[in-house]
This record gives sequence, C-alpha cells and structure tokens, in this order.
Amino acid sequence: IPPSRMNSKVGEMLPAAAPPLDDENLLSEILLRIPPLPSSLPRASLVCKRWRRIVSDTRFLRRFRLHHRRCPPLLGYFIHDRRGISYAPAVDSPDRVPAGRFSFQLDDSHSFCLLGCCHGLALIFLASRKQVLVWDPVTSDQHRIAVPSVFDVDENPIHGAVLRAAGEVGHFQVVLVEASGVDEQHTRMVACVYSSETGVWGNLTSTSVQPEGTSSLYFTGMPSVLVGSSLYMPLVGDFVGILEFNLERHSLAVIQVPVDMFESDINFAVMRGDGAGLGLIILSGCNAQLWKRETDFDGVASWGMRTTIELDKLLSLHSEKERGALAILGFAEENNVVFLSAVDGVFMVQLEPLQFKKLHVSRNWLYHYPFESVYTAGNSMPLPFNT
Repeated sequence: IPPSRMNSKVGEMLPAAAPPLDDENLLSEILLRIPPLPSSLPRASLVCKRWRRIVSDTRFLRRFRLHHRRCPPLLGYFIHDRRGISYAPAVDSPDRVPAGRFSFQLDDSHSFCLLGCCHGLALIFLASRKQVLVWDPVTSDQHRIAVPSVFDVDENPIHGAVLRAAGEVGHFQVVLVEASGVDEQHTRMVACVYSSETGVWGNLTSTSVQPEGTSSLYFTGMPSVLVGSSLYMPLVGDFVGILEFNLERHSLAVIQVPVDMFESDINFAVMRGDGAGLGLIILSGCNAQLWKRETDFDGVASWGMRTTIELDKLLSLHSEKERGALAILGFAEENNVVFLSAVDGVFMVQLEPLQFKKLHVSRNWLYHYPFESVYTAGNSMPLPFNT
C-alpha cells in the first residue's frame, strides 16, 4: 500500500480522492472557461448527461456570459439602411448565427438610427420620439429612455454609446453627446450619462470647441470606441479630431489627429492601441497606418506610427481602380478587426495576427456595426435589464 494512502497515526486507509471531473464544482469551473463560441456549449452537452445538465443550468449560463463578456467573439455586424436594421453573420458554421436570429422590430414606423454596439447591447436613436432604445439582440430585451430635455435633437447632431459596468449583470449606462453651434467661432459639446440602476440622467458635462473657420462640428457615422475609462468619437468639420468623454471624471476633451485628414483618399477609425491606450487606423490609398497615442514622463501626449499594412498586397488588389477605392466601414474593438469596402466587396481584416476574410461581393459604403457578444446556440440565457 503506498504510504500516501495510509494514515500515519492510526494506520487506517484514507478514502480515495475523487477524480477531478467527478468534482461537480470543479467541472463547472472548467466548463465555464471553454471558448465562448456559439457551438461550444452545445458540443459540451453531447459528452454525457452530467455535462448536459451543467451547461443547461440557467445559473451556469448566466455565469458563462458574464465570465466571457469582456472577451466576446465577433458574431457578425449590423447595417442600417432605408429598410431598417439588418444583421449578417461574419463567421462560418458551426458558429454561424443565422441572419434572422437577431432581427430588430419596432412596434411603430417612426424613424430611427443605430448609434453603435458595445458589451452585447445595441443603442438606437428614435429621432421622432426623442428616445434612445437599448436592445439586447441575444435576449430580444428592449428598454426605451427619453432623451434629456435640454438636448435639441431636432436641430443638433447627437452621438452615443451603451455599455455595462464591469461585474454588472443587468445594469447598463447610456452616454449621449450633442454638438451645438454657439456662435460663428465655437461649437458646444454637451454630454450626459443615464444609469439603469438609478433610472435617471446625471448632470450635464460641456466644453466649447473652436473649429477653424466653421460654426459646426459633426459626428461621423462611425461608432464610438471604449478605451480604458474613456469613450472616443470621431469629429469632422473644418478640422478632423476625436472627442474624448472620460467616464470617471465626466470630462470632455478634443484630441487632434496626427495627419492632415483633408486629402480626398484618407479616412480613419478610432481603435485600441496595442497593449493599451488610444489608437488610430488611418487609411491612405491602399496603405493602412496604425498609430498609437502615448504619454511621456512629462505628461505630454503625442502620436506615434507603429506599422503600415499594404492592403493591396494583402487583399490582392491589382488594378489602380481597386487600390484607390478602399474605405473603412467599421471596427470591432474587442477582436481588433476592421471592415473595409473595396471595388469587389467588403473585407474583414484582423490586424493581429494579420489575416482577412471576404464577407460579400456587393460594393457597400454603409457603415458596419460589429456585434461582439456571447451567444450559446439553442440555450442562451437572458441577462435581464434591472429597471
């Protein structure tokens, strides 16, 4: 008898330790950490009845979605056109979620606009009703919120984002920003944050921006990007910049971009820099430049270009027409993927490791709103809104 199985004091046999997978709690923790792909839990459920019981438990499903919410897979993207908001999958079987699974329906015919997706939620602006709608495509839950009365949404452009706080299951925040012309030299940016936990909008935050020769600045249709504790939104007008809203300090600031954006063949998207911090992808002709903003020891922030991607070589664009027709349509911040429109279709380019996939052949200049979320085919568990 091995000494390790013998009680040294009384010489009695100790009970054999249970194999790891026989420990219910340990097995649950192991299954909790399998990749959050749509096919993962259905495949695990086929192993045996015990595994099926665990991965079908509503408490486990809730924990699974919460555990992977900060590193969700890219499922697909939404497009908003005159017909409405439609979803298209971006991955292949068995993780392909059908286009009809995430259908958006309103109970009226009022005009609306998709502002962006973050943390598995979509934010939609209902212009004629002066409301924003928070929509969970996985659970189909919808929550309508009246826009703050101080916002003049009939006259001024607005942008916004929805996000969940770390560790929160049901609560979310909505950030709305309005750009209004104060006079011929200034544009006033106003931001306000709604909390589903309190059910009210917070205090207004504002700043004055002085464009160069124009009375207005506008938001592009590109969604905002969350980097650290700040939201970043592209601005266009007589100059091009980035509006930063710090969620902790509730402060607004405008950041200059590193290059002249008024050349006809240049466009850009805000992204997360490698490691951490604010980044940019700037498309000039057939070259994609990746920039990062860093702060030195004296607290001075500046831009530095990290690398250049020759998209004509990556995507096999041979003719001058093909090389000159690229445009950025969207960016998936959690998966570091950029959506590009070209002459013969739309491409999805993963920046690290560098690889690409052609999504469809039609030339499409509409913005693509990436949808990154945890979806378990056939047994998704809602994370209900707390209101």
